[in-house]
Amino acid sequence: MELHFEELLGQITEFIKSEAKTETVVGQPFDLGEFKCVPVIKVGMGFGSGGGEGTESKVRKGQGVGAGAGVGIEPIGFLVTKGDEISFLAAGKTRGLAALFEKVPDMMETFAKNRAREEETV
Repeated sequence: MELHFEELLGQITEFIKSEAKTETVVGQPFDLGEFKCVPVIKVGMGFGSGGGEGTESKVRKGQGVGAGAGVGIEPIGFLVTKGDEISFLAAGKTRGLAALFEKVPDMMETFAKNRAREEETV
């Protein structure tokens, strides 16, 4: 068995570089009525590797290599825009996406009040 530790390390490094980018941390935008929402996500990655070889005698030789990696993704919240207004809605650790949906009625009510004021002034 031939050890290719440098090659393995290079492949892991390339994987991390390809995954740790803006598109991974800020999700795809979506519309919710007249609001545009962009999910913001926390991404954590880690890896470890090791290898070695040894001889017990002139007859017995051994070598080994191992690697492991992990990825964690957690929603942080949502950037919400309507017109020129931008706000951030945090997704609580215990509530997640439910926190956004709880705020939608308030956002819609505010929008309706602002629209009514605009119509009164015309």
